[in-house]
Amino acid sequence: MLERAVARIREETSLEPRVGLVLGSGLGGVAEEVAERVVVPYADIPGWPISTAIGHAGRLVLGRLGDVPVAVMQGRVHLYEGVSPEHAVFGIRVLGRLGVETLVVTNAAGAINDSYRPGMLVVISDHVNLLARSPLVGPNDERLGPRFPDMSDAYDPALRALAREVADRLGLETAEGVYGAWLGPQFETPAEIRFMRLIGCDLAGMSTVPEVIAARHMGIRCLGISVVTNMAAGIAEGKLGHEEVLEVGARTEPRLTALLRELVPLVAEL
Repeated sequence: MLERAVARIREETSLEPRVGLVLGSGLGGVAEEVAERVVVPYADIPGWPISTAIGHAGRLVLGRLGDVPVAVMQGRVHLYEGVSPEHAVFGIRVLGRLGVETLVVTNAAGAINDSYRPGMLVVISDHVNLLARSPLVGPNDERLGPRFPDMSDAYDPALRALAREVADRLGLETAEGVYGAWLGPQFETPAEIRFMRLIGCDLAGMSTVPEVIAARHMGIRCLGISVVTNMAAGIAEGKLGHEEVLEVGARTEPRLTALLRELVPLVAEL
């Protein structure tokens, strides 16, 4: 199925992307900055799962950011939508087969670290997989990667340093933190957030980790950036809702777009 998907995309463009981007909830704006772009709805690609979450456009955008050929996933599929981990990372594996060498994943996340605040950009330094699932379970396809891939530097240190350097130059406040992936779709309880804090999580979200596992399995370097859209349950007063996530994401998205616009050409040079 991977080869069928790649062949279908090749019918639309001969572009060979070097950098892939995955854009999270309400964070799809950078796709509009892609020049010479070709847009392929996920529904038109064999085997590609359809995004059902609000704020995910569900299309692949290919073209150039600066001089760099890119493939942009404008929306993703989450495990809470009822797909298997292997199906959820199908798009990442297609990007790898298209030639992507570096993957930048973005997401909307809740802040467990109380020094964060809504609207901040946090560079992911590591993750904790609380999904109790991995896209690598089952027979290993040696064409994709080894049976036991190393995850010591799941989020490439050089890419993280570059992201913070570019953000500083643009006057964007950033931090680094550990992302905890929760299955959802319900938000975490205050007790669950206390547990996540105890085991070292600074952020809570419902995505990203399967994608990074699949990418690292294929030898693709990864950079993760979270947009803090809310304080996690029990960290601040008030109830949580997806509308708030989308609203804060929309307000913060121009800053994320500015960062990615400057960052992607430099990422391709590392």
